[in-house]
Parts: sequence; C-alpha cells; structure tokens
Amino acid sequence: MMMVQLGQCNGILGQYPKLSPLVRRRKERIQRSMSLQAQALPSRTQRIMESIAVEGEVGGAGGAYSYNALKRLDHIWSSICSTVTVSQEPQQVVSSIPGVTSHSDLTGKEVDKFDVVVCGGTLGIFIATALSAKGLQVGIVERNVLKGREQEWNISRKELLELVDVGILEENDIEQTIAMNFNPNRCGFEDKGEIWVKDILNLGVSPVKLVEIMKKRFISLGGVIFEGCSVSSISIYEDASVLKLSEGNILSSRLVIDAMGNFSPVVKQIRRGRKPDGVCLVVGSCARGFKDNSTSDIIYSSSSVKKVGDSEAQYFWEAFPAGSGPLDRTTYMFTYVSPQPGSPKLEELLEDFWDLMPEYQGVSLDNLEILRVIYGIFPTYRDSPLPAAFDRILQFGDASGIQSPVSFGGFGSLTRHLGRLSAGVYEAINGDFLDASSLSLLNPYMPNLSASWLFQRAMSAKKNSNVPPEFINELLHVNFQSMQKLGDPVLRPFLQDVIQFGALSKTLGLVMLTKPQIIPSIFKQVGIPVLLDWSSHFFMLGYYTFLSTYADPVIRSLLTAFPSKMKYEWKRYLEAWKYGSGLDYKL
Repeated sequence: MMMVQLGQCNGILGQYPKLSPLVRRRKERIQRSMSLQAQALPSRTQRIMESIAVEGEVGGAGGAYSYNALKRLDHIWSSICSTVTVSQEPQQVVSSIPGVTSHSDLTGKEVDKFDVVVCGGTLGIFIATALSAKGLQVGIVERNVLKGREQEWNISRKELLELVDVGILEENDIEQTIAMNFNPNRCGFEDKGEIWVKDILNLGVSPVKLVEIMKKRFISLGGVIFEGCSVSSISIYEDASVLKLSEGNILSSRLVIDAMGNFSPVVKQIRRGRKPDGVCLVVGSCARGFKDNSTSDIIYSSSSVKKVGDSEAQYFWEAFPAGSGPLDRTTYMFTYVSPQPGSPKLEELLEDFWDLMPEYQGVSLDNLEILRVIYGIFPTYRDSPLPAAFDRILQFGDASGIQSPVSFGGFGSLTRHLGRLSAGVYEAINGDFLDASSLSLLNPYMPNLSASWLFQRAMSAKKNSNVPPEFINELLHVNFQSMQKLGDPVLRPFLQDVIQFGALSKTLGLVMLTKPQIIPSIFKQVGIPVLLDWSSHFFMLGYYTFLSTYADPVIRSLLTAFPSKMKYEWKRYLEAWKYGSGLDYKL
C-alpha cells in the first residue's frame, strides 16, 4: 500500500509542482523510511557469510572467515585510505634503554630467557624450528592458538622441498601435507589467448597439517610456545631484548624476530604509520559444486577495467581444486590499487565477486554450496625489504616485505629465503652481530624485488589514465606471449615471482619488437617518474647479476681468511647479489 501511495505522490508531483506542507512532509517521511529500510537490509555478502558455520579464528593472513572480521578489516582498510600523507605517530611498542638488564627493574622478577623469541607463529614457526634445529633456545609468542588456517596454501613442489633442504621437514612429511595436486595450469587475458603450464603452483598444501607437524617438531627440539599471548612492549637493552606480554609474562631474548605480518605493531612504529605504496585486495570463496575441477588458473582476466564505487579496478582471477572434496574449488578475485579515499572496500569487491564468478567459472551460484568466504589486504612498500630499525629486532616474512609486490601470499617467498635467513640469524647470534646495521644485512636491497614494482603499477587501474580499458590485459597478454616464445627459462621463474636480468631483458626486447605501438600507452599508464625509478633498479639488477656471476667465486674463495665480523658481512653481500638477481632460482 505504501508503494502505491508513493507512486501516486510522484504522479501528483509531475502534474502539480506546488505541494501542500502536509503532503510534502508525508512524502519526506515515506522517503526517509524507505531509505532506512534499504540501509537495514543485509548485503548478499552478509547473508552468505552469516549462513556459514565459522570456527575460531587463527593467526596469519586469511585466518578469519566471519562477516564481523570482514567488517573489521574493511574498517582498517578505510582508515588506511583516509590517512593523510603526513606521518602519524603510532603506538610506541619498542623502546631503547641504556645499560644492561642486570641494572634494570627486572632484578628479582621471574624472566624466561631465550636466544631468540619469534613474535607471530603461523609463519614464524618455520624459522623458529630451523633455529631450534641448530641448537638455539627459541620461544614463540602467538596471540591465538598456533594453528594453520583451513584454506589451503598454493605452492609448487620445488618450493615445498626447500623446507626439506633446510632440514625442518622430511619428504614423507611433505606428502602428508599435500591436500591436492592439479595440472595443467592456465594464464589468460580476456579471450586474447591462453598459456598452459605444468607444475607451477599446482599443489594445495594444508596449513592445518603443515603447521601441526612443525609445531610438534619445534616442541620436540625444546621450543616453547606462549599461545593466547600478545606483546605489549619490547625494551632493547645493551645485552638483551625484554618482552612484556599482555598476560604478565616477561621474556628475555638476545634477538626478537618480528613475524607478526603486514600489520605488525613494530612495523607500524618503524614506518610511522605511512601509507602503503600499493595494496593487493583479495576476495574469494571455497565452494562445492564444480564438476569440471581438475585444472587451475594461475592468473586469468575475464574483463577489462570496470568502475567500482568511486574508483576503477582491473580484476584478476586465480582458481584451483580444493582438497576437501572432488567438487570443491577455491576461487580468488584480486586487484591492485593505490590506497586513497574512494578505493573499493572488500565487501564491495565481494558483491562483484558473486556477480562475476559464476560466468568466469561456468556455474550457477544457486548450484554451489559456499564453504568459506575468503578476503585479505596485502600492503606493499617500495622500500622493501625493511631494514632493521632497532638493535636486536629483525622483521621476517610478510612483516619484512620480502614477498613480491604482485603476490598476495608470503609462503612461497618464505620457503625461498628460509635457508638463507636461518643460517644468517644463527651466525649473527653466535658472533653477537645483533646491532641494527648487522641485522639489516639479512634484509638487504634486492633489485629484482624493486623492479617488480613496475608490474604492480602497470596492473593497477587508474582514473583518467588516458589509456583504453583493455590496455592492461593487452599488455599482459603480449608479455606472457613473449615469455612463452622464449621458453621455460624465462616463463617459469616469472610465474614463481623470481625476476632475472637476462629473462627480463629478452622479454622486454621481444615485446618492443613485436608490439612497439604499445610503448606510448605504457608511459601513460605508469608515468615517466616511475619508469625512471624502475630503470635504476633494472640497471642494478644487471649489476647484481654480474657480481654474483663473476665476483662471487673470487670473494668466496677468500672468506675463510676474513675476521669473523668481516666474514659475516661478506657472506650477506654474496647472498644479496645472488637472491637480488634471482640467480638462486634453478629450473
């Protein structure tokens, strides 16, 4: 009845411009009432998420699945977007105190002493176990129960076997953790052609099983876990770091490893609340009801740039079979954005996801049982990896920014760098090289990581960029087509987030030869300042390649004659050249 009356009022408005005050007030009340009713209606995302039974949250990216957790993360994302460029002073978690602990107010208090304390256990358990296996006393502080998330991690067998090389897993442990194996794997961009590869990100690994195996191994090596505890402060003395936990425990450690992820309070303090330079927003689902479910998509785009709220976005897809059942499939939709007012919220992306995913996957949403809704924010900074800002504290994993800016998961980069980092930390502990300068050598400048910034910028949609909406897909298609022509030594490292000078030079050269008309649009899309900055990193990538190839063998033969501190430093330089040029990657 209300709708009929409103329609009649609208009809009257069209015929009689002047309304009596009584009719006008009545119309305004009806409009306000309808507006409030519309606001009160739950979104499709809310209805779907609240219909799913959700277990307790676990630590790490993607460890929460509830609608309330989504709203909390969207609130964090909105605050990042609205933050002014002026640096803000976040909570001061770390403080430096002159003197030694024996002359502090800790005398007479119960203090648990360790060689290393790792804050953040989901990914921190890996380096904690590696250091425990070397004979160090290691503790882990984890604010939740130390447990892997239900959603699987995507990885290649080659990367997974690096955990065996480090010595923290056996090969039969690896087999126990693999929930799913799928081939072939597709890359494609808006019907411009497809590239199929094998054995790239083709394993679904169960974090629940993997973290549980690591946890048992860590405890068997004498490790101690403080579950349900969070760090309230870290005091740096001349001889130790002292951690006070919110639950009252006091821990003393020669070194603190910050593995608290992208939103680590220590990293916030170091970066002084600065906005990320770029962000990867990810939403998705694990759903049951996919009959054709044997292959995966590494990266796929089914449309051009589209408008989302007040901004524009280029959506990409990743999809793969899930280990929970033969009809179960995980689908991610992700996009790269610059954090600014008007940037799309995760819930807005999820609303698009429900519209676009059925067409992309060739299914009807009504025929799917949604098992989990997935979402995440992955901020990245151009000055990554993050050097140590304090004595006796080192960032690790996502907190260090060691992952590629085009990746939205740090597990692959963790496996790649774990051997290097665990060996370096062990040497730093043994030699007492725990000042900020020495620790920074473990998170050095890596030109291949910095060069990846151009790719994120090129894949980010911009308002008023003066390039066609299909440009990003066209650019990616041309690059992937060129890499395919150049073969596995070029394509496979890139798909595993490893940039190498030779491969990149060949790809860029072939793109310019086969599609020179695309070059002006690249300048418009990324901007000349970004290209100039990238050029310096490209030069350094070539320089690091030269040093690792020709200077490394000469210097390595002299290492045994160096004093211990000098030997430690030069080993880190050699590692920086090797990993910073991507020459650690072997087919």
